[in-house]
Amino acid sequence: MNAPVNLNQTTTQTLPIASGLALDKKRYWWLLSPGLPVIGMGILAGYQFGPKATKKIFALGGPLLLHVIIPSIDAIVGTDNNNPSDEQISSLVADPYYDRIVKLFIPLQMAANVFAGYVVSRKTTSLLDQILLGVSMGAINGIGVNTAHELSHRPNKKDHYLSHATLMPLFYNHFRVEHPYGHHKRAATPEDPASSKMGETFYEFWPRTVFGGLKSAVEIEKNRLKRKGLSFFSPQNELFQGWAMSAGFHATMLKLFGKDIVPYLATQAFYGVSLFEIINYIEHYGLMRDQKEDGSYARTMPEHSWNNNNITTNLFLYQLQRHSDHHAYPTRPFQALRNFEQAPELPSGYATMLLPALVPSLWFKMMDKRVFDHYEGDLNKANIHPKRRAKIFKKFGVIDRLLNKEE
Repeated sequence: MNAPVNLNQTTTQTLPIASGLALDKKRYWWLLSPGLPVIGMGILAGYQFGPKATKKIFALGGPLLLHVIIPSIDAIVGTDNNNPSDEQISSLVADPYYDRIVKLFIPLQMAANVFAGYVVSRKTTSLLDQILLGVSMGAINGIGVNTAHELSHRPNKKDHYLSHATLMPLFYNHFRVEHPYGHHKRAATPEDPASSKMGETFYEFWPRTVFGGLKSAVEIEKNRLKRKGLSFFSPQNELFQGWAMSAGFHATMLKLFGKDIVPYLATQAFYGVSLFEIINYIEHYGLMRDQKEDGSYARTMPEHSWNNNNITTNLFLYQLQRHSDHHAYPTRPFQALRNFEQAPELPSGYATMLLPALVPSLWFKMMDKRVFDHYEGDLNKANIHPKRRAKIFKKFGVIDRLLNKEE
């Protein structure tokens, strides 16, 4: 395994463009991610100005892109197993080009949301089309959480506000606090609301992660302010700051386009949050870190996250599918993430796995055997839903040491 990079030392270096091109053959392909809101605006323009017969197709452009087009391209283009060396990582981290790509997403996202407000507020836009367009923009804003994710790990406070900005349409600002300080501390443990358990359906996971994550963020921020001698209701409360930004965004949308866009706003927020949480559901399913005698857990390692190297989805998601390296070294930016052969591998990319995750019987058929194989038949090492524990052990014909201990 390559040694971790000290980001504080590498950020002062410079990188000539020619060298950057030599290091990263995907250098300009990363523009697909900030290009996503531009695709969204193209969908909206097609709906608004295209032939009447094609309106429903354009209204569903987001789901078609996410669930059909990207998975199809993923299957054709294949995977990328190239890893940067330690020296290349230092140069990639120091190159400001990648930071600009991440931040470019935000103004384009805001432009797409304003354009969507204009389109759905037209008298010619039916309620059904409002809902369908809400799903399409929810796909854009849901993927936008990945931009918030990248910025949430930065040490600069300004980057944290930019993270909140891309979360505004979804009103999901607690993610900026809970993810780096909660999820990364508890990932792949039963205590983590954002780590799904073997045998747990997405529909059981959704309320546990949404409300559990909010509760965790409140506790984290309360404790942070307490250490500074401040009340939870202090103006320095980052959750209040983020929620105020979201409230301002939605108030502006209502002011510009009227209350008739409420169904659209609600739909895009619900779909966007749900899309993001499906990805959360996929990332750590059934995986668990070893628990020590004192009750603490071993360090998060590559084997505690599901990995995938499908190139197309990784280009849209800043290599989020190289999730094992991200959790092992959370301050490492997307362009420097590596693939680990010992990390458990998903059957396909996130985009392809989204729909199976919504069908419990299909999901369990695809993933439970992979969890079993990853732990070489010892399911006592897995993170299993308590209500399904006995059934799963019986299904695979293995001994439950916890059950024997209780007896």
